[in-house]
Amino acid sequence: MLFTIYSTLARKKEIFTPQNAPHVGMYVCGPTVYGDPHLGHARSAITFDLLFRYLAFLGYKVRYVRNITDVGHLENDSDYGDDKLLKKARLEQLEPMEIAKYYTDRYHDMMDALNVRRPSIEPNASGHIMEQIDMVQQILDAGFAYIVNGSVYFDVIKYNQQYRYGQLSGRVVEDLLSSTRDNLEGQEEKRNSVDFALWKKAQPEHIMRWRSPWSEGFPGWHLECSAMGRKYLGDKFDIHGGGMDLLFPHHESEIAQSQIANGDTPCQYWMHNNMITVNGQKMGKSLGNSIMLDEFFTGSHPLLAQAYTPMTVRFFILQAHYRSTLDFSNDALQAAEKGLKRLMQAVKTLNNLQPSATDDNNIIKNIETECYDALNDDLNSPIAISQLFEAVRIINSVADKKEKLNANDIERLKKLFHNVAFDILGLKDEQSGNQNELLNNLVKMIVDLRQQSKEKKDWETSDNIRKQLTELGITVKDTKDGTEWVV
Repeated sequence: MLFTIYSTLARKKEIFTPQNAPHVGMYVCGPTVYGDPHLGHARSAITFDLLFRYLAFLGYKVRYVRNITDVGHLENDSDYGDDKLLKKARLEQLEPMEIAKYYTDRYHDMMDALNVRRPSIEPNASGHIMEQIDMVQQILDAGFAYIVNGSVYFDVIKYNQQYRYGQLSGRVVEDLLSSTRDNLEGQEEKRNSVDFALWKKAQPEHIMRWRSPWSEGFPGWHLECSAMGRKYLGDKFDIHGGGMDLLFPHHESEIAQSQIANGDTPCQYWMHNNMITVNGQKMGKSLGNSIMLDEFFTGSHPLLAQAYTPMTVRFFILQAHYRSTLDFSNDALQAAEKGLKRLMQAVKTLNNLQPSATDDNNIIKNIETECYDALNDDLNSPIAISQLFEAVRIINSVADKKEKLNANDIERLKKLFHNVAFDILGLKDEQSGNQNELLNNLVKMIVDLRQQSKEKKDWETSDNIRKQLTELGITVKDTKDGTEWVV
Protein backbone atom coordinates (compact mmCIF):
# COMPACT_ATOMS: atom_id res chain seq x y z
CA MET A 1 0.00 0.00 0.00
CA LEU A 2 1.15 3.51 -0.75
CA PHE A 3 1.00 4.84 2.77
CA THR A 4 2.98 2.10 4.42
CA ILE A 5 5.82 4.00 2.73
CA TYR A 6 4.89 7.30 4.33
CA SER A 7 3.55 6.13 7.68
CA THR A 8 6.73 6.74 9.68
CA LEU A 9 6.64 10.41 8.74
CA ALA A 10 3.54 10.96 10.85
CA ARG A 11 5.64 10.18 13.90
CA LYS A 12 8.55 12.34 12.69
CA LYS A 13 6.55 15.33 11.54
CA GLU A 14 8.21 17.64 14.06
CA ILE A 15 11.61 17.35 12.32
CA PHE A 16 10.30 18.92 9.11
CA THR A 17 10.95 22.57 8.38
CA PRO A 18 10.38 24.56 5.19
CA GLN A 19 14.07 24.06 4.46
CA ASN A 20 14.30 20.28 4.87
CA ALA A 21 10.78 19.09 4.06
CA PRO A 22 10.83 16.31 1.44
CA HIS A 23 9.23 17.02 -1.92
CA VAL A 24 6.46 15.00 -3.56
CA GLY A 25 5.47 15.29 -7.21
CA MET A 26 1.87 14.28 -7.93
CA TYR A 27 0.10 14.29 -11.29
CA VAL A 28 -3.65 13.63 -11.56
CA CYS A 29 -5.71 13.39 -14.73
CA GLY A 30 -8.22 16.21 -14.69
CA PRO A 31 -11.49 16.79 -16.55
CA THR A 32 -12.24 16.94 -20.25
CA VAL A 33 -14.07 20.25 -20.35
CA TYR A 34 -17.01 19.80 -22.70
CA GLY A 35 -19.78 19.47 -20.09
CA ASP A 36 -20.72 20.07 -16.47
CA PRO A 37 -18.91 18.06 -13.76
CA HIS A 38 -20.74 15.06 -12.31
CA LEU A 39 -20.40 12.88 -9.22
CA GLY A 40 -17.58 10.88 -10.82
CA HIS A 41 -15.53 14.05 -11.24
CA ALA A 42 -16.18 14.88 -7.60
CA ARG A 43 -14.96 11.48 -6.42
CA SER A 44 -11.65 11.74 -8.23
CA ALA A 45 -11.09 15.35 -7.16
CA ILE A 46 -11.93 14.63 -3.51
CA THR A 47 -9.76 11.48 -3.44
CA PHE A 48 -6.66 13.33 -4.57
CA ASP A 49 -7.55 16.42 -2.56
CA LEU A 50 -7.46 14.13 0.49
CA LEU A 51 -4.03 12.86 -0.56
CA PHE A 52 -2.80 16.42 -1.25
CA ARG A 53 -4.03 17.60 2.14
CA TYR A 54 -2.61 14.66 4.06
CA LEU A 55 0.84 14.80 2.50
CA ALA A 56 0.95 18.54 3.25
CA PHE A 57 -0.17 17.85 6.82
CA LEU A 58 2.67 15.35 7.26
CA GLY A 59 5.12 18.05 6.25
CA TYR A 60 5.75 17.32 2.58
CA LYS A 61 6.18 20.03 -0.02
CA VAL A 62 3.73 18.80 -2.64
CA ARG A 63 3.73 19.91 -6.25
CA TYR A 64 0.29 18.84 -7.39
CA VAL A 65 -0.32 19.00 -11.14
CA ARG A 66 -3.83 18.39 -12.50
CA ASN A 67 -4.42 18.91 -16.20
CA ILE A 68 -7.36 20.33 -18.13
CA THR A 69 -8.08 18.38 -21.33
CA ASP A 70 -9.30 20.92 -23.87
CA VAL A 71 -8.03 19.15 -26.99
CA GLY A 72 -7.17 15.61 -27.93
CA HIS A 73 -8.05 12.64 -30.05
CA LEU A 74 -10.18 10.48 -27.73
CA GLU A 75 -9.44 6.87 -28.45
CA ASN A 76 -11.86 4.66 -26.55
CA ASP A 77 -13.88 1.93 -28.27
CA SER A 78 -17.08 3.88 -27.63
CA ASP A 79 -15.97 7.20 -29.12
CA TYR A 80 -12.99 6.63 -31.38
CA GLY A 81 -12.09 9.85 -33.13
CA ASP A 82 -15.07 11.70 -31.65
CA ASP A 83 -13.84 15.04 -30.35
CA LYS A 84 -16.57 15.80 -27.82
CA LEU A 85 -15.43 19.37 -27.29
CA LEU A 86 -15.73 20.14 -31.01
CA LYS A 87 -19.10 18.44 -31.14
CA LYS A 88 -20.34 20.63 -28.27
CA ALA A 89 -18.90 23.77 -29.92
CA ARG A 90 -20.78 23.08 -33.15
CA LEU A 91 -23.98 22.31 -31.28
CA GLU A 92 -23.85 25.60 -29.36
CA GLN A 93 -22.32 27.60 -32.26
CA LEU A 94 -19.35 28.71 -30.19
CA GLU A 95 -15.59 28.56 -30.56
CA PRO A 96 -14.10 25.41 -28.94
CA MET A 97 -12.08 27.55 -26.55
CA GLU A 98 -15.27 29.31 -25.43
CA ILE A 99 -16.70 25.92 -24.53
CA ALA A 100 -13.46 24.91 -22.78
CA LYS A 101 -13.32 28.16 -20.78
CA TYR A 102 -16.96 28.00 -19.76
CA TYR A 103 -16.81 24.40 -18.52
CA THR A 104 -13.40 24.89 -16.89
CA ASP A 105 -14.95 27.71 -14.86
CA ARG A 106 -17.95 25.51 -14.05
CA TYR A 107 -15.62 22.75 -12.89
CA HIS A 108 -13.71 25.17 -10.65
CA ASP A 109 -16.96 26.52 -9.18
CA MET A 110 -18.18 23.03 -8.28
CA MET A 111 -14.82 21.95 -6.85
CA ASP A 112 -14.62 25.14 -4.78
CA ALA A 113 -18.07 24.37 -3.38
CA LEU A 114 -16.81 20.89 -2.41
CA ASN A 115 -13.83 22.54 -0.67
CA VAL A 116 -11.36 20.90 -3.06
CA ARG A 117 -8.08 22.80 -2.98
CA ARG A 118 -6.75 24.09 -6.29
CA PRO A 119 -3.68 22.18 -7.53
CA SER A 120 -0.22 23.76 -7.57
CA ILE A 121 -0.25 23.83 -11.38
CA GLU A 122 -3.21 23.29 -13.72
CA PRO A 123 -1.92 23.12 -17.31
CA ASN A 124 -4.15 23.00 -20.39
CA ALA A 125 -3.41 20.48 -23.12
CA SER A 126 -3.87 23.20 -25.76
CA GLY A 127 -1.16 25.29 -24.10
CA HIS A 128 1.46 22.55 -24.38
CA ILE A 129 1.34 21.53 -28.03
CA MET A 130 5.08 22.09 -28.56
CA GLU A 131 5.97 19.79 -25.65
CA GLN A 132 3.74 17.12 -27.15
CA ILE A 133 5.25 17.53 -30.62
CA ASP A 134 8.74 17.19 -29.09
CA MET A 135 7.75 13.94 -27.37
CA VAL A 136 6.27 12.51 -30.57
CA GLN A 137 9.54 13.28 -32.37
CA GLN A 138 11.54 11.53 -29.64
CA ILE A 139 9.40 8.42 -29.97
CA LEU A 140 9.76 8.51 -33.77
CA ASP A 141 13.53 8.92 -33.48
CA ALA A 142 13.66 5.91 -31.16
CA GLY A 143 11.86 3.81 -33.78
CA PHE A 144 8.68 3.10 -31.81
CA ALA A 145 6.28 5.13 -33.94
CA TYR A 146 5.42 5.47 -37.64
CA ILE A 147 3.80 8.05 -39.91
CA VAL A 148 0.80 7.37 -42.13
CA ASN A 149 -0.85 10.14 -44.19
CA GLY A 150 0.31 12.83 -41.77
CA SER A 151 -0.78 10.98 -38.63
CA VAL A 152 1.68 9.37 -36.19
CA TYR A 153 0.96 6.09 -34.39
CA PHE A 154 2.71 4.35 -31.52
CA ASP A 155 3.86 0.84 -32.47
CA VAL A 156 2.51 -1.24 -29.58
CA ILE A 157 3.61 -4.58 -31.06
CA LYS A 158 7.24 -3.47 -31.37
CA TYR A 159 7.11 -1.96 -27.88
CA ASN A 160 5.67 -5.18 -26.46
CA GLN A 161 8.56 -7.21 -27.86
CA GLN A 162 11.05 -5.28 -25.73
CA TYR A 163 8.89 -4.14 -22.81
CA ARG A 164 5.40 -5.16 -21.78
CA TYR A 165 2.32 -3.25 -22.87
CA GLY A 166 -0.32 -4.01 -20.27
CA GLN A 167 1.88 -4.17 -17.16
CA LEU A 168 -0.40 -1.86 -15.16
CA SER A 169 -3.79 -3.25 -16.18
CA GLY A 170 -2.79 -6.88 -16.66
CA ARG A 171 -3.95 -6.82 -20.29
CA VAL A 172 -2.27 -9.10 -22.84
CA VAL A 173 -1.55 -7.69 -26.30
CA GLU A 174 -2.48 -10.92 -28.06
CA ASP A 175 -5.91 -10.86 -26.41
CA LEU A 176 -6.34 -7.21 -27.33
CA LEU A 177 -5.53 -7.97 -30.97
CA SER A 178 -8.23 -10.63 -31.12
CA SER A 179 -10.89 -8.49 -29.42
CA THR A 180 -10.35 -5.09 -31.10
CA ARG A 181 -13.08 -4.06 -33.52
CA ASP A 182 -11.85 -3.64 -37.10
CA ASN A 183 -14.60 -1.27 -38.21
CA LEU A 184 -13.53 1.67 -36.05
CA GLU A 185 -12.63 4.92 -37.77
CA GLY A 186 -8.92 5.25 -38.48
CA GLN A 187 -8.06 1.55 -38.04
CA GLU A 188 -7.16 1.21 -41.72
CA GLU A 189 -4.15 3.51 -41.20
CA LYS A 190 -2.63 1.44 -38.42
CA ARG A 191 -0.20 -1.42 -38.74
CA ASN A 192 -1.92 -3.10 -35.81
CA SER A 193 -5.33 -2.53 -34.25
CA VAL A 194 -3.77 -1.99 -30.77
CA ASP A 195 -1.56 0.92 -31.94
CA PHE A 196 -2.68 4.34 -30.71
CA ALA A 197 -2.46 7.85 -32.14
CA LEU A 198 0.31 10.19 -31.03
CA TRP A 199 -0.66 12.83 -33.60
CA LYS A 200 -3.69 13.02 -35.88
CA LYS A 201 -3.87 14.88 -39.17
CA ALA A 202 -6.86 17.21 -39.00
CA GLN A 203 -9.70 16.72 -41.44
CA PRO A 204 -10.90 19.88 -43.26
CA GLU A 205 -13.84 20.33 -40.85
CA HIS A 206 -11.66 20.05 -37.75
CA ILE A 207 -11.39 23.49 -36.12
CA MET A 208 -8.62 22.94 -33.58
CA ARG A 209 -5.34 22.30 -35.41
CA TRP A 210 -1.65 23.06 -35.06
CA ARG A 211 1.34 22.86 -37.39
CA SER A 212 3.73 19.97 -36.87
CA PRO A 213 6.49 18.28 -38.91
CA TRP A 214 3.94 15.70 -40.08
CA SER A 215 0.74 17.65 -40.76
CA GLU A 216 -1.63 20.27 -39.49
CA GLY A 217 -3.37 18.38 -36.78
CA PHE A 218 -3.73 17.78 -33.07
CA PRO A 219 -2.20 15.50 -30.43
CA GLY A 220 -3.46 12.13 -29.32
CA TRP A 221 -5.33 12.08 -26.04
CA HIS A 222 -2.78 9.94 -24.17
CA LEU A 223 0.10 12.23 -25.04
CA GLU A 224 -0.83 15.34 -23.05
CA CYS A 225 -0.30 13.81 -19.59
CA SER A 226 3.07 12.32 -20.53
CA ALA A 227 4.29 15.65 -21.91
CA MET A 228 2.94 17.88 -19.15
CA GLY A 229 3.91 15.48 -16.36
CA ARG A 230 7.49 15.53 -17.66
CA LYS A 231 7.52 19.32 -18.03
CA TYR A 232 6.39 20.09 -14.50
CA LEU A 233 7.51 17.06 -12.49
CA GLY A 234 10.47 15.59 -14.40
CA ASP A 235 11.08 12.32 -16.20
CA LYS A 236 9.96 10.28 -13.17
CA PHE A 237 7.84 11.59 -10.34
CA ASP A 238 6.22 10.11 -7.24
CA ILE A 239 2.47 9.64 -7.75
CA HIS A 240 0.17 9.49 -10.76
CA GLY A 241 -3.56 9.35 -10.11
CA GLY A 242 -6.88 9.23 -11.86
CA GLY A 243 -10.13 7.32 -12.15
CA MET A 244 -10.20 3.55 -12.63
CA ASP A 245 -11.64 4.11 -16.12
CA LEU A 246 -8.30 5.66 -17.14
CA LEU A 247 -6.19 2.68 -16.15
CA PHE A 248 -6.58 1.22 -19.65
CA PRO A 249 -5.81 2.38 -22.26
CA HIS A 250 -4.87 5.90 -21.07
CA HIS A 251 -2.39 5.16 -18.30
CA GLU A 252 -1.08 2.06 -20.03
CA SER A 253 -0.27 4.18 -23.07
CA GLU A 254 1.32 6.85 -20.88
CA ILE A 255 3.70 4.22 -19.51
CA ALA A 256 4.71 3.17 -23.02
CA GLN A 257 5.24 6.76 -24.23
CA SER A 258 7.32 7.73 -21.21
CA GLN A 259 9.38 4.54 -21.32
CA ILE A 260 10.51 5.36 -24.85
CA ALA A 261 10.79 9.16 -24.60
CA ASN A 262 12.23 9.35 -21.06
CA GLY A 263 13.88 5.95 -20.70
CA ASP A 264 11.68 5.01 -17.72
CA THR A 265 8.11 4.59 -16.54
CA PRO A 266 6.57 7.93 -15.51
CA CYS A 267 6.05 7.45 -11.76
CA GLN A 268 6.74 5.41 -8.64
CA TYR A 269 3.12 4.82 -7.63
CA TRP A 270 -0.18 4.64 -9.48
CA MET A 271 -3.42 5.43 -7.64
CA HIS A 272 -6.90 4.91 -9.08
CA ASN A 273 -10.19 5.80 -7.47
CA ASN A 274 -13.05 3.43 -8.22
CA MET A 275 -16.32 4.15 -9.96
CA ILE A 276 -19.69 5.52 -8.87
CA THR A 277 -22.61 3.15 -9.41
CA VAL A 278 -26.39 3.55 -9.23
CA ASN A 279 -28.14 0.40 -8.07
CA GLY A 280 -25.07 -1.57 -9.11
CA GLN A 281 -24.87 0.00 -12.59
CA LYS A 282 -22.03 2.29 -13.64
CA MET A 283 -23.11 5.92 -13.60
CA GLY A 284 -23.11 7.29 -17.14
CA LYS A 285 -24.97 9.61 -19.51
CA SER A 286 -25.87 6.78 -21.90
CA LEU A 287 -27.75 5.00 -19.09
CA GLY A 288 -29.63 8.14 -18.08
CA ASN A 289 -28.37 7.91 -14.50
CA SER A 290 -25.58 10.49 -14.58
CA ILE A 291 -26.18 13.28 -12.07
CA MET A 292 -24.43 16.61 -12.43
CA LEU A 293 -23.09 18.26 -9.28
CA ASP A 294 -25.29 21.33 -9.64
CA GLU A 295 -28.26 18.95 -9.75
CA PHE A 296 -27.18 17.53 -6.39
CA PHE A 297 -26.96 21.02 -4.94
CA THR A 298 -30.40 22.04 -6.29
CA GLY A 299 -32.17 18.65 -6.10
CA SER A 300 -33.25 19.05 -9.73
CA HIS A 301 -32.53 15.49 -10.98
CA PRO A 302 -35.39 12.95 -11.03
CA LEU A 303 -33.25 10.39 -9.15
CA LEU A 304 -32.81 12.80 -6.22
CA ALA A 305 -35.30 12.89 -3.35
CA GLN A 306 -33.98 16.29 -2.21
CA ALA A 307 -31.12 18.76 -2.61
CA TYR A 308 -27.83 17.89 -0.92
CA THR A 309 -25.23 20.39 0.23
CA PRO A 310 -21.67 20.21 -1.12
CA MET A 311 -20.35 19.05 2.28
CA THR A 312 -22.92 16.25 2.38
CA VAL A 313 -21.67 15.06 -1.02
CA ARG A 314 -18.03 15.31 0.13
CA PHE A 315 -18.77 13.42 3.35
CA PHE A 316 -20.69 10.76 1.41
CA ILE A 317 -17.67 10.20 -0.86
CA LEU A 318 -15.17 10.10 2.02
CA GLN A 319 -17.20 7.46 3.86
CA ALA A 320 -16.09 4.89 1.28
CA HIS A 321 -12.48 3.87 0.63
CA TYR A 322 -11.29 5.43 -2.62
CA ARG A 323 -10.52 2.02 -4.18
CA SER A 324 -13.99 0.62 -3.46
CA THR A 325 -17.07 1.08 -5.63
CA LEU A 326 -19.38 3.77 -4.27
CA ASP A 327 -23.08 3.10 -4.84
CA PHE A 328 -25.35 6.12 -5.01
CA SER A 329 -28.68 6.13 -3.18
CA ASN A 330 -30.81 8.76 -1.50
CA ASP A 331 -30.74 6.69 1.68
CA ALA A 332 -26.93 6.77 1.73
CA LEU A 333 -26.82 10.51 1.09
CA GLN A 334 -29.44 11.22 3.74
CA ALA A 335 -27.47 9.11 6.22
CA ALA A 336 -24.33 11.11 5.30
CA GLU A 337 -26.27 14.33 5.86
CA LYS A 338 -27.33 13.22 9.36
CA GLY A 339 -23.85 11.96 10.19
CA LEU A 340 -22.23 15.22 9.12
CA LYS A 341 -24.66 17.28 11.23
CA ARG A 342 -23.92 15.04 14.23
CA LEU A 343 -20.19 15.49 13.70
CA MET A 344 -20.43 19.29 13.44
CA GLN A 345 -22.73 19.54 16.44
CA ALA A 346 -20.20 17.56 18.48
CA VAL A 347 -17.50 20.11 17.56
CA LYS A 348 -19.72 22.91 18.93
CA THR A 349 -20.41 20.86 22.05
CA LEU A 350 -16.68 20.19 22.48
CA ASN A 351 -15.92 23.91 22.43
CA ASN A 352 -18.30 24.41 25.37
CA LEU A 353 -17.16 21.48 27.53
CA GLN A 354 -15.91 22.27 31.02
CA PRO A 355 -12.82 20.26 32.06
CA SER A 356 -12.77 18.14 35.20
CA ALA A 357 -9.92 17.24 37.51
CA THR A 358 -9.24 13.70 36.33
CA ASP A 359 -6.50 11.58 34.78
CA ASP A 360 -5.82 11.55 31.02
CA ASN A 361 -8.28 9.37 29.12
CA ASN A 362 -6.38 6.63 27.30
CA ILE A 363 -9.27 6.24 24.85
CA ILE A 364 -8.48 9.69 23.42
CA LYS A 365 -4.90 8.59 22.74
CA ASN A 366 -6.19 5.42 21.06
CA ILE A 367 -8.57 7.42 18.85
CA GLU A 368 -5.71 9.68 17.72
CA THR A 369 -3.50 6.69 16.93
CA GLU A 370 -6.26 4.84 15.07
CA CYS A 371 -7.14 7.94 13.00
CA TYR A 372 -3.60 8.49 11.75
CA ASP A 373 -2.91 4.77 11.32
CA ALA A 374 -6.00 4.56 9.09
CA LEU A 375 -4.87 7.49 6.94
CA ASN A 376 -1.37 6.03 6.72
CA ASP A 377 -2.90 2.76 5.51
CA ASP A 378 -3.71 3.73 1.93
CA LEU A 379 -5.89 6.72 2.90
CA ASN A 380 -8.50 4.69 4.76
CA SER A 381 -10.89 7.59 5.33
CA PRO A 382 -13.85 5.39 6.45
CA ILE A 383 -11.84 4.08 9.42
CA ALA A 384 -10.62 7.58 10.28
CA ILE A 385 -14.22 8.84 10.21
CA SER A 386 -15.39 5.96 12.42
CA GLN A 387 -12.78 7.00 14.99
CA LEU A 388 -14.06 10.58 14.87
CA PHE A 389 -17.53 9.25 15.70
CA GLU A 390 -16.06 7.39 18.65
CA ALA A 391 -14.80 10.78 19.78
CA VAL A 392 -18.32 12.18 19.20
CA ARG A 393 -19.71 9.51 21.53
CA ILE A 394 -17.30 10.56 24.28
CA ILE A 395 -18.02 14.28 23.78
CA ASN A 396 -21.76 13.72 24.08
CA SER A 397 -21.28 11.49 27.10
CA VAL A 398 -19.23 14.20 28.84
CA ALA A 399 -21.87 16.80 27.95
CA ASP A 400 -24.49 14.53 29.56
CA LYS A 401 -22.32 14.27 32.72
CA LYS A 402 -21.78 10.54 32.22
CA GLU A 403 -18.01 10.84 31.64
CA LYS A 404 -15.28 13.32 32.52
CA LEU A 405 -12.37 14.79 30.57
CA ASN A 406 -9.55 16.95 31.82
CA ALA A 407 -8.34 20.11 30.08
CA ASN A 408 -5.55 18.24 28.29
CA ASP A 409 -7.97 15.68 26.79
CA ILE A 410 -10.35 18.40 25.63
CA GLU A 411 -7.52 20.24 23.89
CA ARG A 412 -6.36 16.99 22.26
CA LEU A 413 -9.86 16.39 20.92
CA LYS A 414 -10.08 19.94 19.60
CA LYS A 415 -6.75 19.45 17.84
CA LEU A 416 -7.86 16.07 16.45
CA PHE A 417 -11.05 17.51 14.92
CA HIS A 418 -9.17 20.52 13.55
CA ASN A 419 -6.48 18.34 11.98
CA VAL A 420 -8.50 15.35 10.75
CA ALA A 421 -12.07 16.56 10.14
CA PHE A 422 -11.30 20.03 8.83
CA ASP A 423 -7.69 20.16 7.60
CA ILE A 424 -7.25 16.63 6.21
CA LEU A 425 -10.78 15.46 5.32
CA GLY A 426 -11.63 19.00 4.20
CA LEU A 427 -15.04 19.18 5.89
CA LYS A 428 -16.67 22.51 6.76
CA ASP A 429 -19.50 23.54 9.04
CA GLU A 430 -21.97 24.74 6.42
CA GLN A 431 -24.35 25.96 9.11
CA SER A 432 -21.75 28.49 10.24
CA GLY A 433 -21.38 29.61 6.65
CA ASN A 434 -25.15 30.02 6.36
CA GLN A 435 -25.19 32.08 9.55
CA ASN A 436 -22.46 34.36 8.15
CA GLU A 437 -24.47 34.82 4.98
CA LEU A 438 -27.57 35.60 7.03
CA LEU A 439 -25.61 38.17 9.07
CA ASN A 440 -24.32 39.89 5.92
CA ASN A 441 -27.83 40.00 4.45
CA LEU A 442 -29.25 41.50 7.66
CA VAL A 443 -26.53 44.18 7.79
CA LYS A 444 -27.14 45.00 4.13
CA MET A 445 -30.85 45.38 4.81
CA ILE A 446 -30.17 47.75 7.76
CA VAL A 447 -27.65 49.78 5.73
CA ASP A 448 -30.22 50.07 2.93
CA LEU A 449 -32.76 51.39 5.47
CA ARG A 450 -30.19 53.95 6.59
CA GLN A 451 -29.64 55.00 2.99
CA GLN A 452 -33.38 55.45 2.52
CA SER A 453 -33.44 57.63 5.66
CA LYS A 454 -30.64 59.79 4.23
CA GLU A 455 -32.51 60.20 0.94
CA LYS A 456 -35.55 61.38 2.90
CA LYS A 457 -33.24 63.73 4.86
CA ASP A 458 -34.19 61.91 8.05
CA TRP A 459 -30.75 62.53 9.54
CA GLU A 460 -31.75 61.53 13.06
CA THR A 461 -32.76 58.00 12.01
CA SER A 462 -29.72 57.70 9.74
CA ASP A 463 -27.32 58.70 12.52
CA ASN A 464 -29.06 56.47 15.04
CA ILE A 465 -28.74 53.41 12.76
CA ARG A 466 -25.05 54.13 12.24
CA LYS A 467 -24.48 54.57 15.98
CA GLN A 468 -26.20 51.27 16.85
CA LEU A 469 -24.25 49.40 14.16
CA THR A 470 -21.00 50.86 15.54
CA GLU A 471 -21.92 49.68 19.04
CA LEU A 472 -22.37 46.18 17.60
CA GLY A 473 -18.87 46.29 16.13
CA ILE A 474 -19.95 47.05 12.55
CA THR A 475 -18.06 49.94 10.96
CA VAL A 476 -20.02 51.94 8.36
CA LYS A 477 -18.31 54.17 5.77
CA ASP A 478 -20.00 56.46 3.25
CA THR A 479 -18.02 56.61 -0.01
CA LYS A 480 -18.64 58.07 -3.45
CA ASP A 481 -19.49 54.54 -4.66
CA GLY A 482 -22.03 53.94 -1.89
CA THR A 483 -22.03 52.71 1.69
CA GLU A 484 -19.50 50.12 2.80
CA TRP A 485 -19.39 48.20 6.05
CA VAL A 486 -17.01 45.88 7.87
CA VAL A 487 -18.23 43.34 10.42
